[in-house]
Amino acid sequence: MTFGTDKSALHYYDVSLVDGFNLPVAMVPVGGGVGCGSAACEVDLNVCCPSRFEVRKGGRVVGCRSACQALKTDKYCCTGEFASPKSCRPTLFSTLFKSLCPRAYSFAFDDSSSLRTCRASRYLITFCPPRR
Repeated sequence: MTFGTDKSALHYYDVSLVDGFNLPVAMVPVGGGVGCGSAACEVDLNVCCPSRFEVRKGGRVVGCRSACQALKTDKYCCTGEFASPKSCRPTLFSTLFKSLCPRAYSFAFDDSSSLRTCRASRYLITFCPPRR
C-alpha cells in the first residue's frame, strides 16, 4: 500500500504488488468528490503464487514475492536497461497478478491503471476485505 501527498490538496494512493503480496487489502476514500476510486487487491494471491515466489512459514504460504524479489533481474525489477516505461513492460507474472487484482500496481510502470487521486481527507483501509 502506498499513500502520499505533496503540499497540494490532491492525494495520490495505490495498492502495489511490485514488491510482493501477503494479504488482501482495499483503500477507499471517504468523500472527496467525483473520480475518487478505490485501490485494492481483494483476492488471496497466495493460493496461486508460483512455488519459487512463495514465502512459507509453518508449512504454509504466508506471502508471495514479486518476480523482482524472487528472480532479481533487471527485466523483472525495471532496472538497468529496463528502467523506463518504454523498456519495462508487463511480464507473464505481472499480467497474471493484474488479471486477479486490476486495481493494484502489478509492475513498476503500471501508473495509468493503478495510481488513484482524490481530494478526500479520510480513507478507509480494510485488511482482508470481503470479495466483491
